[in-house]
Amino acid sequence: MEWRGEGIIIGCKKHGETSLIVELMTPKHGRHLGLVRGGRSRRMQPFLQPGNRVEAVWRARIDEHLGTYQIEPLQMTAARLMESALGVNAIQLLGSHLRLLPERDPHEAMYGALEVLLEHLDKPEIAGPLMVKFEMRLLDELGFGLDLSRCAGSGVRENLIYISPKSGQAVSAEAGAPWKDKLLPLPQFLMKSSERECSMSDLADAFHMLGYFFDRDIYYPRGVKPPESRIGFLNAASKRWPAA
Repeated sequence: MEWRGEGIIIGCKKHGETSLIVELMTPKHGRHLGLVRGGRSRRMQPFLQPGNRVEAVWRARIDEHLGTYQIEPLQMTAARLMESALGVNAIQLLGSHLRLLPERDPHEAMYGALEVLLEHLDKPEIAGPLMVKFEMRLLDELGFGLDLSRCAGSGVRENLIYISPKSGQAVSAEAGAPWKDKLLPLPQFLMKSSERECSMSDLADAFHMLGYFFDRDIYYPRGVKPPESRIGFLNAASKRWPAA
C-alpha cells in the first residue's frame, strides 16, 4: 500500500527513542498518521512541527497498518506560528477540531480551510472570522450544520438576528421577540447578505454560539472536554484586535 501527496502537520508524538508518529491533514486521505523513523533527529525535527506543509510518501504492508512516512518540507510555517499566543492556540485548536473527524476520511474542504487559516494567523481580525467559519464547516462535516438561510418560525429570509438553541436554525427579530431571552444572538457578519465586518464583540458572540452546539452535539456525547486552546485563541485575539 502506498500513496504520495502533500499535507499539513497537525500533531507529532514520540515513538521509541528516535522516531515520531506524525499526524497529517491531507486533501485526499484526510487525517492520516504514520511513523517517521529518525524523526527526532536534529535534521528532521525543525520541519516535523505542527503547521508546516510537507510532501509525504506513506507506505504500509496492508491498509490497516500505521505505516511509515517519508517526509520532505514544502512550507515552514511552524516557527512563525510559535511567535504569538494567537498562533500557538490556533494550531492546537485546529488539531483538536480535525481530530473530531474520522481518521483517513477525506475532507478536502476542511483541508482548504486549514490552508487559508494558516496564511492569516498574523492578523486576528482576519483569523478570528476564518476560525468561526472553519468551525461552522466542521459542524457541517460532522452532520450538525446550522441553517442560517431562513427563519425557523416564519420562513422569512430577512432580519435574522437569533439562532434557536434547539434546532440550530436562524430566527427573525419579529418571530424571536417573545423568546429572545432563550435564543442565541446571531452575529451578522456570518450572513451572506450582510456587509458588516466582524468586531471583537461579534467574534465572542460567535464563539459562544458555536461553543453551545459543539458542547451539546459533539463534546458531551463523546465524553470529552472542550479544548482549552479555544478560549486561549479568543483571549489572544482580543489582546491583539485592532482598535476601533
